[in-house]
Amino acid sequence: MSDDIDDEIVEPIPHPGHRDRVELLVHIKGKGQRLDQYIHYYLQDYSRTDLQDAIKNGSVTVNGKPSKASYKVRNDDALVVLLPEPTHSLPQPEDIPLDILYEDECVVLVNKPWNMVVHPAKGNWSGTLVNALQYRFAQQLALGNGALRAGIVHRLDKDTSGVILVAKDDDSLRTCCMQFEARKVFKEYIAIVAGELDRDSDYIEAAMKLHPHDRIKMIVSKDADAKEAVSYYEVLERFKGYSLVKVQPKTGRTHQIRVHLQHVGCPVLADKLYGGRNQFTLRDIDPKVSAENDEILLARQSLHAHRLRFKHPKKGTWIEAEAPLPSDMRRTLELLRLHRPLR
Repeated sequence: MSDDIDDEIVEPIPHPGHRDRVELLVHIKGKGQRLDQYIHYYLQDYSRTDLQDAIKNGSVTVNGKPSKASYKVRNDDALVVLLPEPTHSLPQPEDIPLDILYEDECVVLVNKPWNMVVHPAKGNWSGTLVNALQYRFAQQLALGNGALRAGIVHRLDKDTSGVILVAKDDDSLRTCCMQFEARKVFKEYIAIVAGELDRDSDYIEAAMKLHPHDRIKMIVSKDADAKEAVSYYEVLERFKGYSLVKVQPKTGRTHQIRVHLQHVGCPVLADKLYGGRNQFTLRDIDPKVSAENDEILLARQSLHAHRLRFKHPKKGTWIEAEAPLPSDMRRTLELLRLHRPLR
């Protein structure tokens, strides 16, 4: 599973008193996956090879019995994993500024900047959100998902900015993860896209699966193994050749918003994976601008997690946070209004 994930839950439940033991309950969306694939999805701190070895030596049980890596998990299977020793060092605290949108004794809502990976993984062992959280909150982070993902409830792409939820204790982590699993968390994104959508608002209902040849890319598919994916969009502003849209994903598939917008012919700007280009410049808006005076407006996909609403894990009250649009997207919109208005 790629680290570039629009919005995915992470839900291992630590066994009381045992940090090296994790329990997982298989939900419907995991049904049919190989056992090694399923546990690797939730335990990405460990390589798939390490987890396959753990399965071989009996350190993973399914409903109380050892199993094989090729076993296809079923809904409500109870998995217990005795974790192997990590092969890399734990994340070190780093003094990286954090934009805190909300904080109490249980949860923190952070406005994550683009170009920040959420948690350490291969190729990104420092400079992550977890490194910053370790410095800011020290021991006040849930460890149910392991030290490499301390406090992390869900993820955003490295280059997606916006609201992300962090849990301070394991009970809060578990409760928040269950809300994501049950699709009870309201998520709203804002994107600037190439093209003009036919309708002012609509649902995009297009099942998705992993690309057969590109392991970091998702595609829309009608194959039996494709998973349901639904997004609701509203056009906020129209320009000549471009649109500003608000998107509310009803499911949480990998890269869902980016794939769905590409599917309807309006890829997110500066999204190399699904739009073919990794930047958007002033000359794209105004071809009359000389090469010398050109300006890179977007050096990352123009996608922002604008709003998140969920129930407080202890109080049961609704908590909502909104992250203001980042400067690169604001600047792009100003220039679109100036050079590409609809008359």
